[in-house]
Amino acid sequence: MNTTDRTPADLLRSALAADAARPLVTFYDDATGERVELSVATLANWVAKTSNLLQDELSAEPGDRLALLLPAHWQTAVWLLACSSTSVVADLTGGPDAVSGADLVVSGPDTLEEARACTGERIALGLRPLGARFPQAPDGFRDYAVEVPGQGDRFTPYSPVDPDAPALVVGGEELTGAQVVERARADAAARGLGPDSRLLSVLPYDSWEGLSAGLFAPLAAGGSVVLCRHAERLDASALEERVRSERVTHVADQAG
Repeated sequence: MNTTDRTPADLLRSALAADAARPLVTFYDDATGERVELSVATLANWVAKTSNLLQDELSAEPGDRLALLLPAHWQTAVWLLACSSTSVVADLTGGPDAVSGADLVVSGPDTLEEARACTGERIALGLRPLGARFPQAPDGFRDYAVEVPGQGDRFTPYSPVDPDAPALVVGGEELTGAQVVERARADAAARGLGPDSRLLSVLPYDSWEGLSAGLFAPLAAGGSVVLCRHAERLDASALEERVRSERVTHVADQAG
């Protein structure tokens, strides 16, 4: 990957330039049986649309705080990279104080009541197979699946992203975009990840370890991730078969 990349959005742009067609995120939800595979180009398209939604429709500005109340999911990866693209701080802290102090909130279906503490814009995701919309949008929320399809496929921020500005809050720690990239590269090296690596992660996105294994380290290495939600529903033989069928080279099943 390009050694001059200093934000997660930079890493995505380099991946797009290197090989847009290769798989980047393969997502499983073992509660629903869903499997979604997104190439670099497809994920980047979702990120561009979501970035345009943030910047133009939601009027998010650099430095705004976005409370991200979502599990480990391919759409969460999209929001993390869209925040990086727009200089919005993605806060995965959760809890009443973080949500009430946020400028806007993005919530899954299980955290809608918690999300109502935010007085700014509220976006709800159904987290349904194929990114389907809610049958009816939750009261007080915009349905992401309704809002995002009409957004532009290309994104340009109104002002350049500052790599040294706050970008991510997780595990009680605030990180700049440059720090996220630096840590992701270090984690990729520690795990032995490279351009052909395929990392399977069952870790949640509520810690740096989960975010790194489930998105940032594979992205920094030029590899890909097999992201598994509700993997506890699999027995050992089913997980082994997934490792084989997905050509997994590395597994993250615990922090560190």
